[in-house]
Amino acid sequence: MAVIALPAILAAVKGGVGLIGAGKIAILPFLIAAMTYFHYDQFDPENKPVDRDEVDAWYDFVIVGGGSAGSVLANRLSEISSWKVLLLEAGGQETEISDVPILSLYLHKSKLDWGYKTEPSDSACQAMVEKRCSWTRGKVLGGSSVLNTMLYIRGNRRDFDRWAAYGNPGWSYQDVLPYFKKSEDQRNPYLAKDKRYHATGGYQTIQDAPYNTPLGIAFLEAGAEMGYDIRDVNGDKQTGFALWQYTMRRGARCSAAKAFLRPIRLRKNLHISMYSHVTKILIDPATRRAYGVEFLKNGIKRRVLVRKEVILSAGAINSPHLLMLSGVGPANHLKEKGVPVIHDSPGVGKFVLEKDWT
Repeated sequence: MAVIALPAILAAVKGGVGLIGAGKIAILPFLIAAMTYFHYDQFDPENKPVDRDEVDAWYDFVIVGGGSAGSVLANRLSEISSWKVLLLEAGGQETEISDVPILSLYLHKSKLDWGYKTEPSDSACQAMVEKRCSWTRGKVLGGSSVLNTMLYIRGNRRDFDRWAAYGNPGWSYQDVLPYFKKSEDQRNPYLAKDKRYHATGGYQTIQDAPYNTPLGIAFLEAGAEMGYDIRDVNGDKQTGFALWQYTMRRGARCSAAKAFLRPIRLRKNLHISMYSHVTKILIDPATRRAYGVEFLKNGIKRRVLVRKEVILSAGAINSPHLLMLSGVGPANHLKEKGVPVIHDSPGVGKFVLEKDWT
């Protein structure tokens, strides 16, 4: 109806035809409504962010990697309107297929995946070619949250408490729990009632599967008959039986990009550059302070400088890889590859050095 109405309205204005006995000005509300309808995407909070072809020379913060961590960091930092933030992501947008939960496995080894493989092993991956498993990592805005099976399970409290005990203040379970809750929009009313462990109104939508087979309920009943508790896996204890909680919204995937970036895509102080492969962190050898990054986009090497911080959130493989390319890592290995050493740090890339990353 709207497709027919807009030309008719324009013709009425051009021809001077009154509308219900009113003057030409009466047509304006209908004209505005029609224009809004045809540009609804500009006002849709779930529309995809726009990729910037050109970026500015300076930013307060440059975030490398637009995955789960990078999406949250971009959201939080850009809340300060006086801070200018650039988010660099090597991949592009999510696809319609990535929104469909059951198709997630088809995305592995696709263009949304970095395509990493493990080294040959005699204790794992025995059925795989060359005894090497695929190590799926998201190369897309939203990162691995676009490729996973959307299970929402927080880390075990003992892991967080152990990190704090190792000398990392602020990382205990009680310290991080408020941030889990701040991000959460729990759509299960029975879980949302537990204000100690859950919250509503956050960016990340959490809900139960819209459909469960009778077999799923049978498993819960079997667990209860065996003496196990039916648990909230993100509650006080995690051992037991439960129906999964998912990072899902209206039956479709709710990735980190959909949750944290799409609602803020119109913030003027946040720039997002996709298909931007960062190749080096610029570090002053004298002060050892990061002052910018180099990256490739459309085959062109570009450089961006930073006033405050370069934040590396490129994942468990690409973050140490990028540090080593920038001169931070085991000195002997860097010299062997011809990389000038900025800082000798044997722990960087410790578990991936068997691969020739340089």
